[in-house]
Amino acid sequence: MILLLAIAAGLLAGVGWAHWHKQPYQAPDLHHLWLVSAAFLPQFVVIYLPIARKLFPDWLAAGFLLASHIMLLVFVWLNRHRLGMSILLCGLALNLTVMTVNNGFMPISPQTASRLVSEDILRDVSTGSRFGVKDILLHPQDTRFEWLADRFLPPAGFPYQVAFSLGDVFIALGVFWLLARPAPSAQITKRLANINRGVSV
Repeated sequence: MILLLAIAAGLLAGVGWAHWHKQPYQAPDLHHLWLVSAAFLPQFVVIYLPIARKLFPDWLAAGFLLASHIMLLVFVWLNRHRLGMSILLCGLALNLTVMTVNNGFMPISPQTASRLVSEDILRDVSTGSRFGVKDILLHPQDTRFEWLADRFLPPAGFPYQVAFSLGDVFIALGVFWLLARPAPSAQITKRLANINRGVSV
């Protein structure tokens, strides 16, 4: 949810910025976009296919999630010259780190999980077991790098409750900044190049 909000807010800010400067909004010029599609495929299998829970053991599902994060890291690194990509890279690295050291899943505490599901459902999930599709239920004292876990929640009165991590916050900020500052038009780029050429001379 936090990522979707960042995308929406970033596009809105980017279009507004472009309109203010009287130029068309241009999407970021990103390379190797096939890596994003390749990274989405493992997550699609694990998260969106209900039968995957029965077909694949947890260790294989965890491997899919880690492989997805690694491919996204490679994509971001190859596009690190773009605005916001360094922040996004930091967020992905934080999530990959905490997942790697906690059996391949994102740790979440019983206290945080209790805000997401009923007590009856939570009672059936033992600590150390997979919770949902991408999380693992762990007590804070049993969690490595607990400060990087899914430990943040929207306000209690928010209609949709979802846990997110510090890495997710960095990812959202990076995506927002990437979309909020559209790529300069060819005309502006040419003007800047001429100005720099004149200064160097």
